This record gives sequence, structure tokens and C-alpha cells, in this order.
Amino acid sequence: MPNEHAQTACPENGVAVPTSLNPQNFQTVVDVLTSSCEKFEDFPAFSCMDRTLTYRELNEKSDQFAGYIQNHTDLKPGDRIAVQLPNVLQYPVVVFGALKAGLIIVNTNPLYTPKELEHQFNDSGAKALVVLANMAHNVEKIIHKTGIKHLIITELADFHSPVKRVLINTVVRYVKKMVPSYSLPQAKCLNDVLAQGKNHPLTKVKGTQKDIVVLQYTGGTTGVAKGAMLTNANLISNLHQLSFRLNGNLSETKELYIAPLPLYHIYAFLIHGLTLFECGGHTVLIPNPRDLPNFVKELKKWKFTGFVGLNTLFVGLCNRKDFQEVDFSSLKLTCSGGMPLTHAAADQWKQVTGCQVVEGYGLTETSPVVSFNPVGYEKVGTIGVPVDETQVKVIDDSGVEAPQGEPGVLCVRGPQVMKGYWQQEKATSEVMTPDGFLITGDIAVIQDDGYLKIVDRAKDMIIVSGFNVYPTEVEDILCSHPNVLEAAAIGVDDDKTGEAVKVFIVLRDPEGEQSTKAIRTFCKEHLAAYKVPKFVEVREELPKTNVGKVLRRALRDEHKAEAS
Repeated sequence: MPNEHAQTACPENGVAVPTSLNPQNFQTVVDVLTSSCEKFEDFPAFSCMDRTLTYRELNEKSDQFAGYIQNHTDLKPGDRIAVQLPNVLQYPVVVFGALKAGLIIVNTNPLYTPKELEHQFNDSGAKALVVLANMAHNVEKIIHKTGIKHLIITELADFHSPVKRVLINTVVRYVKKMVPSYSLPQAKCLNDVLAQGKNHPLTKVKGTQKDIVVLQYTGGTTGVAKGAMLTNANLISNLHQLSFRLNGNLSETKELYIAPLPLYHIYAFLIHGLTLFECGGHTVLIPNPRDLPNFVKELKKWKFTGFVGLNTLFVGLCNRKDFQEVDFSSLKLTCSGGMPLTHAAADQWKQVTGCQVVEGYGLTETSPVVSFNPVGYEKVGTIGVPVDETQVKVIDDSGVEAPQGEPGVLCVRGPQVMKGYWQQEKATSEVMTPDGFLITGDIAVIQDDGYLKIVDRAKDMIIVSGFNVYPTEVEDILCSHPNVLEAAAIGVDDDKTGEAVKVFIVLRDPEGEQSTKAIRTFCKEHLAAYKVPKFVEVREELPKTNVGKVLRRALRDEHKAEAS
């Protein structure tokens, strides 16, 4: 399926939205959000913990937040505000309000360590921070080392009714002891901030398509995190690129999507905060998807039409009996991204829910969607075809474009490609070609049918006796074993072959077949000899990032430490 639109040379990224992607002629993300709030004002926008915000309430509360910023702080358009919140109702209010005031959002992972917080706040030059009380103790440790002047704290149930607010916040703080003690006397309470902002009319900030909207920091799994500069043009382009790909599957005011992935991650930010928002959709926020029993209880309350997740979450849910009792009769779209989708996980999800998983691919640097499987024409094991106005190519080690069907480093050019890394010209030049292509670092194949297949990350590739072994391929085979729940493959030093394949597996039934010999025998039936794992280690769980990606780097570090 070829692209509907060809993208011409784009030497300067993030400047303008192609006309083909912007039928409403939106100039800013705020224009998109405001338009939806006015059009769908009486419809539900976000729900969390039995409290729902309508589009009108969201608009009003975000106006109040912007009014506070404009009248009670010295923050100016272009200043950075860090938002350290999980999936709670306060997140869309704060982000939308900050954007109305012309601020740049610095999405901050609530699970960051003090050291990681210090780096991100200082690197971005953040002058303000909104944080959940549960994480404020870490902020206390480093705030004096940063340029943050305005600190706002919110508690989990601050948007609930007075009685529920006191009850839930008290239980969270004193019974469950989920709020470690902290001392930040300079902090303001979010509800007080909104009350103060309510008394001031909002002064509209005129923005342009090339203005930076978000500093979205890379995950930091490959080194020091860098802030990708995503502009209005980047996000509006990608919003419509995804909307067009989902054409016919997003009905105005009829969609109810489950959001277990954090909104501070660009994948969920785009889908729930922009794409679904534009069509008047309703998002159910899941603050803690790791708590699977309560997650499933929440699912049973809703007749949802969409579910956005990733491979490890699909596997974890499908192996629960209570999840199999959920009503899936309205579910028509399941989106996967963030990590490779295994055939086993896709098959199991469809068996349990009756819904095919539709996989896409993207990066922080591309706002994030690069490609997506067309609904109804899905090809499991691929990441679909590039979205509109997007060009892709694969190059070999010398930078020469590889023949079709041959693996190479995937390069992307399109209006969703970031403006660059924040204050990192050298790092930007290392990943951007002079003609506007982003070098992703992912190894891909462009198939004859135009569909893309990610073979692996370049840094994760294992070289056994000169042959390339892609961990994803090994992991996919392992996960097809009836007693393997999860798998991760890494390369380890080997005197004979240079590197050898070592795998870490989590078993479905620890009492079942688990001998390393049996696992290797299974692999021999499906893999070339040089790809068969030489070492197999059984684990109770695999190390993962906060969004569920398996951390191969952590496994490599553990192995090196044990070997030394």
C-alpha cells in the first residue's frame, strides 16, 4: 500500500504542516485542543478513579491554570515547565493550561531518580514544576540545585468532590503510605492555583507552527537523555498522519479508549492527548497499570472501543482469568507500539479479545509515528507502511541506500521529524542528514509489498562468527514456545565465535518444562544454528522501563558484572 502523498526535500524540520495534513488550517496544538473543547463541550473527555472531566470542564480548568501562570508568576511564553504526573486528571489540565500560556512542556517520568530529575530540569532550563505529592520527596532532594522557581504540588484525588478528595487522599497518604514525607514550604497546591487563576481572564498567546511545544526526553536507555524539540508543526502533522491512517475507525464522540500507557510518553500523548481528543473521544486513564487486579476491575466498568498498549502488557493481561471475563464486545481497535509485537502475543490477544492488534512504529524524535499497519490490512510481524507525507529508506554501513529487501539502518524524512535536540547541535548533526532524513538506528527491511519490518536495534545486534543475529527474531521464536511467557536475547563474549547468544526467559508454568536443553532443542527446530542460544537463563521477571520495554542493556550489564 503506497503512501497517498509524496514528501519532498525537507532540509528544515518542524517548520510547517503540509496542506494535505491540515484541512482545518490549525496553526498550533492549542488551536486543535480549543476547537475540540468548543465542539464537544458536553461530552466526556477524561475519566480516572470514578471522576470524569467533560471537554467544557477541561477547557475551564486549563484556562484557570493559564490565568495563574500569566498573572501570578513571572513565566513568559517560551519558558519551560516540567510536568511530573502519572495518568491522572490533573495531567491534561496542567498541560493544556501551560500550552495556553505559551509555555513549553517538559514531560517528566514520575519514576525518575533524583539524579535523573536534576539532569532533566537543568538541561531543559525548567523554571516551573508540577508534581504529584507521591514523588515530591525526590524533588526536595535536588530542587535547590536547579533553576525551578515555581513549584506546584497536587494529590491523587484533588479533582474529586470534597468528601471523596479528603477520603482518598487520606487513605493514600496515611493508610497505604504511598506519599513519603517531604518539606517543600515554597510549594503551591494545584487547587489553590486554579482558584487564583479563576479570577483572571486568559490572554491569548499567538503562536506559530514552528514554535516548540514539547521537550520530549529520550528514554535514556542508551546514554544521557536528550530533549527532542517537537514543534506545533511536528505534532499537528503527526496527529493527522495517524488520524488518516485510522480513517473510518474513529467516530466522533463514539470512541472510548483505555489509557494504561503514561501520557508523559509521546506514544500515549499523541493518541490520547491529540488524535482521540480531536474526534471528541473519551479516554479512561489508568494511573498504575502494573496493578493488574485493579486494572482489570476498572476495565470491567467500561464498554471500550479502543485499547492502546504494548507487547508485555498484552501478555500480562491475557494470562489472567479475570481479564478473560471482561466484556470485549465493543472493542474494535487495539494499537501496539513502543516495542516489537511478537506473533505469540498478537495471537493470544486476538484469541482472548477477538480483536486484531494493529502495530505501528515510531520514535520520540518523530512525534512519534513513522508507520502504522492499515486497519483491515494488518500484517503481524511488520510495522505497516509509512504514514502520509513520509519517506523512508534503509542504508548500509557506508551510508549507501540498500537494495529493497535487504536490511539496513532505517532513515525517515517527514513533517513529524523533530526540529533537533535541545541545545545539542552535535548530537543533532549525528542523527540528521543534510537533506532532512533522521537516522533512526533501527535495522529495518522494506518488503516488496511496501510494508516495513524492524529487524532490530543496531546496538543490540549480535554478531556470531561474522553472521548477524537479531535479538527480536530469537525472542519471537522463544515466545512461541508453549511455556515461555517472555524472552530477551543478548550477545555475550565467546572465545570461538566472538559473540554467542544468551537468552533470559520467564516461564508461564515454573513447574512445567524448563530445562535449558529442551529450550535449545526447540530453538534448533526454528532457527539457523548460529542463532540458537548457547546459554539459557530462567528468570522470575525481566528488567523493564516504566513503559514496559525490556532493558537488554541491564541484562548485558548484569552478565558482565557476573563474568568479571
